Amino acid sequence: MHEESELVTGEAVVLDLRVAKLASRALAMALDVVVQFALLLGAIFVMTLTVPADDGSLALTLFLVFLVLVMVGYPVLFETLSRGRSLGKMALGLRVVRVDGGPIRFRHALTRGLAGFVVDFWTLGLFGAVAVIVSLCSSDGRRVGDFLAGTLVVRERVPESAGYPAIGMPPGLEGWASQLDLTRLPDDLALASRQFLARFNELRPEASHALGWGLAQQVGNALGAAVPPGVPPWAFLAAVLAERRNRDHAKAFQAYAAAQAQQAQAFAAQGYPAQPHAYPAQAYAAPAYPGQPASQPFPAQPNAASSQPFPAQAAAPEYGGSSEPTPPRGTPVVPAENPFTPPS
Repeated sequence: MHEESELVTGEAVVLDLRVAKLASRALAMALDVVVQFALLLGAIFVMTLTVPADDGSLALTLFLVFLVLVMVGYPVLFETLSRGRSLGKMALGLRVVRVDGGPIRFRHALTRGLAGFVVDFWTLGLFGAVAVIVSLCSSDGRRVGDFLAGTLVVRERVPESAGYPAIGMPPGLEGWASQLDLTRLPDDLALASRQFLARFNELRPEASHALGWGLAQQVGNALGAAVPPGVPPWAFLAAVLAERRNRDHAKAFQAYAAAQAQQAQAFAAQGYPAQPHAYPAQAYAAPAYPGQPASQPFPAQPNAASSQPFPAQAAAPEYGGSSEPTPPRGTPVVPAENPFTPPS
């Protein structure tokens, strides 16, 4: 079972992060230790080639300097430059973040590095026994360095979400929601509410209740409408978001209808019937007819100087038409039914 992070930002958005537990952190630490010991062996090899054999004090001093640089400088440097990731954490998909979810800085990495060297792992840590015990006692798997620095290790590689589910209007709230002024609802607050509703069933009841009421109060204050008595916070948020979506859809449909009306007027100005969705049949003419040149895949365009709505040659045999005489002038031409008529 995955442990969900309880981190909540200032906008009351639950971070979509999973806490890294002891097993993944231990494996990342093991990879980092292998790299550190390889660097330390390389430094010792260089010292054997450069430091005189009879100068033991210089060799010991350089060894202690390299030891501190490798064991403390390595994690501090990597976590500072990569915003919370060492080589082992990169391989395991882990990252160190602040307890408020933000990226760490140099002071956080330095505190974790010093605490890890002195308390958690090496000097007083009994080769990691202190870090293991503290991590097992912490609900978030934090070690001493994390508590001192105010940090948390989380997993970056989480399954991609399949998308937010459709939010329906709760029964009985249609009339109340139709009276709301939704123009006052900020987009970030609406997104936070949608994220909460998408993860409502995944949260623990107490966390869901507290976060839901907090979001409901923020939305109510933004809209100037209190939560109706007896309505749970999730239903209040769902009603607001469903009404907001319905109004957006209505605006889109109105804009589409206006565009269709303008297009119909443009066709009417060119001599075509000004009926909704009555487009000229030649706009959807079939590809080249038998015997028609490849350079002319469609019949000729209407002649504006002619009083006939469509040119007579459209019915000529070379275009696949009938050899019967054309109807007399003045006969109304019924446009062909448009097979691509969009849904009303």
